[in-house]
Amino acid sequence: MRKPIVAGATALLAVAAAGLAVTGVVVNARPADAALGDVPADCSASTTAYRADLQRLTYRYSAQKTSIGAYANDNPTSFVPTAHQNLGGAGDDTVFRSTDYAAHPSQDHLYKVSREGKLVDGTWHIVNSSSSHISNGFASTRILAYAHPYLYRVTGSSLYRYTLNADGVPTAKVKLSGTAWNTVNTLVYERTEGTGTAAVDVLIGTKANGELKEWRIKRATPTSSIASTVLKQVGWAKFTSLSTGYCSAHTGGRVLLGITATGAASVHFDANAKDRDGSDIKGGSLGELGWTAKAYGQ
Repeated sequence: MRKPIVAGATALLAVAAAGLAVTGVVVNARPADAALGDVPADCSASTTAYRADLQRLTYRYSAQKTSIGAYANDNPTSFVPTAHQNLGGAGDDTVFRSTDYAAHPSQDHLYKVSREGKLVDGTWHIVNSSSSHISNGFASTRILAYAHPYLYRVTGSSLYRYTLNADGVPTAKVKLSGTAWNTVNTLVYERTEGTGTAAVDVLIGTKANGELKEWRIKRATPTSSIASTVLKQVGWAKFTSLSTGYCSAHTGGRVLLGITATGAASVHFDANAKDRDGSDIKGGSLGELGWTAKAYGQ
């Protein structure tokens, strides 16, 4: 299950990925030579990042090129979040709206971030944004992952699940199985399999021991044991951000975009996203891209 894509943002970044100069957009487009033979040209992935000066960015891999996108006036928070999760968005070629959650670095607060973008004289601007405190009890949050109507949270060695009410407020907190979630560096919601009491949320992530791993959490009984599969045993410890994307012509596959704290990135293609077998995952490094802003998996 893919998260909704904001139409306005997609249009802007498509231009950026092509390497064209766009007013109000910071562009750093280059060929992804290391992955050209392994990742189909129809695959793309992106993630949100925050610079220290609070400018919000988008790091993107698309059409075998990389780019950095930025909107004018896009600094919706007064802090760099420790964890960030997009809840969705909508729009067209001239306007968009999006909503996110952001965890505060020194308080126990979770914030709801709302943004509205508009195309003005050929340039995208954020014309309205707000950051409102929505819940307490989120101190030291490292990871957020959204699987409607649930919000997963990693803090310390624990994984929690919340149910979002009609106003988007996290409720019904439950602690899930396992005591080694501190070894998990990234965690992203991928899809939900099954229906009814058999429904399972599938999350993918990376671990400090180098593994790329998949977890399957029962929706009806989340506190029971969590099934998991190691997709790759080594090479994934370096990533502090992992995003999954889509491939328009390879609909059964997925693209994985990993970013390191030092600004390097790698892209991989998994030809069958649902087979629980990582032997067909291929790809490699895109090099040092200068993507040093705090990035969050999506």
